[in-house]
Amino acid sequence: MHIVCSDLEGVYVPEIWVNVSKQTGIEELKLTTRDISDYDVLMKRRLELLKQHGLTIHDIQKAISLLEPLPGALKFIDWLRTKLQLIVVSDTFIEFADPLLNQLGRPTLLCHKLTIDEEGNIIDYNLRQKDAKKKVVKALQALNYKVIAIGDSYNDIAMLREADYGILFNPPKNVADEHRDLLVVKTYTDLKRVILKLIDKK
Repeated sequence: MHIVCSDLEGVYVPEIWVNVSKQTGIEELKLTTRDISDYDVLMKRRLELLKQHGLTIHDIQKAISLLEPLPGALKFIDWLRTKLQLIVVSDTFIEFADPLLNQLGRPTLLCHKLTIDEEGNIIDYNLRQKDAKKKVVKALQALNYKVIAIGDSYNDIAMLREADYGILFNPPKNVADEHRDLLVVKTYTDLKRVILKLIDKK
């Protein structure tokens, strides 16, 4: 039996922090896991910037509320769910992702959680577990699933390599160049073709 583990941002929705950067004018906030491979370094800097500029969870959620799924994403998800089970595995936070899930038909999401004070200041981030994406794949494989993993960024690489089949979906050039052995697809149409070939294998 096959199951799909997929990233969220860059695969089904735009990058959240890029949009926050556009809405707030804070250029450095546009950096994502497509640019920086160390997630802890990235998140600590984001929290510093939020504190420095006095931004709260409400400001972030306002920016997120303007996001819509990527063109073709909903159609692809609807198609995929007629073929396989889908689990979205993301390094985002439930406080960010929940409104986006409604637009995507509320697929199962495994992600992290923020620590927020009474004034709405984001004071820390809490990983669900270390190496969470890779461990989801290992857990599903222990249940005798063959895992098809889809991602686009540095923080997806461990998941893609642990999976039975790892696919980079429309990754930035730097990620693709550093992981040339991984399959790269750039459209949902091509992603469908690859998945159909994988599940048809005997």
